[in-house]
Amino acid sequence: MSGRMFQNVVLQIKDATDRVVGVIDAEGTVISCSDLGLIGIKWPEYVEHVNRADGAITALDGRTFHALSGWGSHFDYAVFTMGDDEVSYTVCSMASVALNGAKSYYEEKHDRGSFIKNIISDNIMLSDIYMRAKELHVAPEVPRSVFVIRQLENGDSAMMDMVQGLFPDRQNDFVLSVGDSDVALIHQLPENGGEKEIQRVASMLEETLRVGGDGHVVIGIGTVAQHLRELAKSYKEALIAIEVGKVFDTEKYIISYESLGIGRLIYQLPTTLCEMFLVEVFKKNPIDSLDQETLFTIHKFFENNLNVSETARKLFVHRNTLVYRLEKIKKLTGLDLREFDDAITFKVALMVKKYLTSRGIDA
Repeated sequence: MSGRMFQNVVLQIKDATDRVVGVIDAEGTVISCSDLGLIGIKWPEYVEHVNRADGAITALDGRTFHALSGWGSHFDYAVFTMGDDEVSYTVCSMASVALNGAKSYYEEKHDRGSFIKNIISDNIMLSDIYMRAKELHVAPEVPRSVFVIRQLENGDSAMMDMVQGLFPDRQNDFVLSVGDSDVALIHQLPENGGEKEIQRVASMLEETLRVGGDGHVVIGIGTVAQHLRELAKSYKEALIAIEVGKVFDTEKYIISYESLGIGRLIYQLPTTLCEMFLVEVFKKNPIDSLDQETLFTIHKFFENNLNVSETARKLFVHRNTLVYRLEKIKKLTGLDLREFDDAITFKVALMVKKYLTSRGIDA
């Protein structure tokens, strides 16, 4: 943030009041002030006091402070006025409004985080990305991984701060609030950092948030973006990973777009086409004609790679009992799960059914 930008506003406020008005940064350094002699003075002793005020106006040692708006629990900038009387409170409050407006405008135009957020949200033209990256000193062609962390239940706002605490390097990593329940992390991968680094970061995020109280979170991971212009694509992939995982991998908390497999294809199919597929596959009887015990047997058979003996052992039944059940399934559906092609068709059909159910369609 430019201290010069704050100074322009402070000097305008000076014309309206005889009180000294200024701005301190997160370390307590005066970066802007109507009394030019105070610029550069360090007041670290006031930082904790302003943070404890939690956004409210507070006074200490004959000075009144008000933190400017920000996304974290700790302030980045705070306005101050000399004095702790009612006039000081009023001047500090009015100065906060003006400086917050200037801060928002500046961030919109110049802030690196806003720049990255505009990229992933498709709010910037491709032709402008390289130029803005140069202005903001953001490396355009380095590998970055995009993670979207979503709270599955209403959580507290600490998730943003916790993720930022894990990745404090604002030069190379960006932690952004996107929507009511999502936090996006754009992490610059180290040299030779590939899948291992991505999984390490995802595991660290999941474990930290679970231990920290945000246990109900799911993390979607997009493909690696080799250029800034690819971040929007990777971000959308991370969102798709969460949505597809919600349907097909309900027990997983970390889902990579590249590992979605056939679920990704099914998710992108029109529901009418999916309904037609189920009708064609189950000509004899609909899939709903299979009871829960039969479906459980089918899932176990798939889990054990179509191995009859191993599946029977896991189900604690005689091999002949399982063969009888498979014959019954063949009679009902016309599909012999011991045949690879039929097994693949049935597996896809089960996934299609699950997808339609998630869309509220009873097929």
